[in-house]
Amino acid sequence: MGPDEQAQQIEALQAHFSGLLGMAESFLLSMLQPWRLYQLAIVAALLAVAWVLGRWASPRMRDWMRTLEGRPKWQLRVLLVLEQRLTLIFFVILSWGTFRVMQEATWPSRSYIIGIVATIATAWLLIGLATRFIRNQFLRRLVRWGAWIWVTLYFLGLWADTSDLLESVALEVGEFRLSILGLIKALIITGLLFFFARVILKGAQGKIRTNKDISPSMQELLIKFLQVILFGAAFFLGLKAVGFDLTGFAVLSGAIGIGLGFGLQKVVSNLVSGVIILLDKSIKPGDVITVGETFGWINSLGARYVSITTRNGKEYLIPNEDLITQQVVNWSHSNDFVRLDIFFGTAYHDDPHVVRKLAIEAAKSVDRVLTWKPPVCHIVGFGDSSVDYILRFWIEDPTGGLTNIRGNVFLALWDTFKENDISIPFPQREVRMLEDEDPSQPADAEMPATGKAD
Repeated sequence: MGPDEQAQQIEALQAHFSGLLGMAESFLLSMLQPWRLYQLAIVAALLAVAWVLGRWASPRMRDWMRTLEGRPKWQLRVLLVLEQRLTLIFFVILSWGTFRVMQEATWPSRSYIIGIVATIATAWLLIGLATRFIRNQFLRRLVRWGAWIWVTLYFLGLWADTSDLLESVALEVGEFRLSILGLIKALIITGLLFFFARVILKGAQGKIRTNKDISPSMQELLIKFLQVILFGAAFFLGLKAVGFDLTGFAVLSGAIGIGLGFGLQKVVSNLVSGVIILLDKSIKPGDVITVGETFGWINSLGARYVSITTRNGKEYLIPNEDLITQQVVNWSHSNDFVRLDIFFGTAYHDDPHVVRKLAIEAAKSVDRVLTWKPPVCHIVGFGDSSVDYILRFWIEDPTGGLTNIRGNVFLALWDTFKENDISIPFPQREVRMLEDEDPSQPADAEMPATGKAD
């Protein structure tokens, strides 16, 4: 931009600003007329009356709301929102009532300001109620105050000159021009598109999750795909709606993507691994898995990590790449049946046939052990101090834990063996103390002969 163009832009900006100051000055001077001063006084009085009525009605409305037991939560929330805006509601009602009365009793020009104030107050009230649907507090305040400023300028007739002023302040780089007004429009349109995308995604997410014909992994994949499509479309449509040229943006985004691909290899690897996990259905929410030393069940599948909750309540975020590259034990991949093995030993004087029979009966007596897939017991060896056995049994609820069911079977074995006089041996060692020996002679040396040899 040359010096002449900069000077012209500064002059245009000064002209728009001077125009706004002139309109504001004319507006203030026009307010000094007697009937307009009367209208301003009436508006101030109505505001005071509305404030008194709001202070009087608010505690009574809260007491009445406490008596509404069993009502749906959305009804109570609506009543709470209305209670917080009682002053503005009373002011809107009083303003429109006064405006109608003055329209009938006197000339229309003598109630013009009251009508404008009533219109602006009504718009403020509707904006305040509508923005309650925005959950993010910062975004809700930003939208609310922006809408309040716009409707105020619009109904006061100042929006045209304000928009010209905002349009004149712009950043120009070559053929690219971005004004403050264009930036505001882009933010508003993009925000609305994101809001509708979020609403559509929430509705589709509920239908997908309740569809029993779609597996949990495919449900997660569809939801992630919809997120990318909807929010990506909202972003690019918002840029296109305000006149951005997306051709150059596509080239720039491609270059940025290559740079990010080298700098964020791990992130990209986790994203791709997450898609592979969803496609091959190797794990899904609710599965019980073991990754390294971590044992627990899957809460959710994220774009970058998998959330696993262990039996002690800890939540681990395992990168998706680890689930692809490491060995993963999925205890409930194709079904929920899990076979567990425990080892024990008994004394040599106990009959092995009786021991095997008692061990099977003890395992069957535990609640979570499946009886229609009966336990089995086998001899696996003869140890130094015991006959060694392996007891195998099945469960179908690995989410209930593995250590606790093993402990219960061990307790059942203990009780059963104690009732039937089956002993569980343990290694024993005998220590001999040698005293009054010649330290120069070995302990096992033979005593010298006392007679002559033959």
